[in-house]
Formats: sequence, structure tokens, C-alpha cells
Amino acid sequence: MARHIESVCKFCRREGLKLFLKGDRCYTDKCAFDRRSYAPGQHGQARGKTSAYAVQLREKQKVKRVYGIMEKQFRGNFKRAEKIKGITGENLLTLLERRLDNVVCRLGFADSRREARQLVMHNHFTVNTRNVNIPSYIVKAGEVVQLKERDRKSAKINQSLEAVERRGIPQWLELDKANYKGIIKAMPKRDDITMPVQEQLIVELYSK
Repeated sequence: MARHIESVCKFCRREGLKLFLKGDRCYTDKCAFDRRSYAPGQHGQARGKTSAYAVQLREKQKVKRVYGIMEKQFRGNFKRAEKIKGITGENLLTLLERRLDNVVCRLGFADSRREARQLVMHNHFTVNTRNVNIPSYIVKAGEVVQLKERDRKSAKINQSLEAVERRGIPQWLELDKANYKGIIKAMPKRDDITMPVQEQLIVELYSK
């Protein structure tokens, strides 16, 4: 399976926006974007012309990097979003929000989506009491995501849960911290996605 193995801090610098890819580190003075907010590379500080295509591409890359998925999987989500009734761009973002690894991260069990993906793949969670180790699993309203009892003493997970108030939990999710579980109360709406992205630009890019 293809995956990113390079530093993720340069992704924030490339997009000119803090993407919070390293969890709590992004809130400290160690954040690479705060130290060097220009693009990486030898010509990172040079000013260049930006075409309409480049703007569209950057929006797509931004969303891909936030959710930590590769091009093939992203395009698959886009095709699925096209088949759903409604606005394609909004459908795409809500599908990505409903990924199990994203839900685990948003509930506070992990500091980042990369860490959440690893927890899911290593069988630390159940969905409606069933083992699910597929990060791209799309949750549905009414489902319950719960940490397995054997992992509830993990210092790292408990530390992440203690810090969840700072990041905030979306309204479409409910966290039962005492029982280490989250409930999908409803499907996410566009207003629940606070990431600054113009999804229409992604639609335009893929429509060419």
C-alpha cells in the first residue's frame, strides 16, 4: 500500500497553511510552519505567477494531505461523491470526514489522522462491537466507535483524550470518555468542516 514516508511539516509550508498534521506539536513553538512559513526548497521564498490550474491543484493537494490519502483513493472518493445526490464538492468533504481514521482522530483518541490510521489498522477499535481495521471505512449515523478494553490503559491514548477539549469535537459526534466510545449522532454537514478549502475548485479540476 502506498503511503507518505517523508516529513509532513513541509506539506503545511507548501500549502501556506497550518494543516495540523502532527497533533499537539502544531500548537507549540516547535511547529515548522511557524518557524518557516514559506514554501520548502531552494526557491521556496521566490514569488512566482500562479495560474488558475495551480490554484485548483493546490486545493486538491491541501485536502489530500489533511486526510492523508493518495491520489487513487482520493479520486475514488470523488467519483463516489458524484453519484450522491447533492453538491459534489460538499459530498466529497463529508465522505472524507466519515472515514473511520478521521472519526477516531476527531473524537480525540489520537493526536493526528496518521496516528489514528495506525490505531485502526492495528485492531484497536470496534464499530458496533465488530472488529474494523480499515481506515477508509465510512461510518453511518447511529454507529458506535469504541476502543477495545485491552487498550484503555494506554498512556498515549489517555493523554490524547485529555487534550481533546482544546481541539474541540464536531457536533455530529458525541464522545463518552468514561466508556472510551464515540457515537455518530448524524451525518456531517458542510458547516461542520472548518478547514479553509474551496471544494468547488477541486470539482473544476477533475471536470477538465
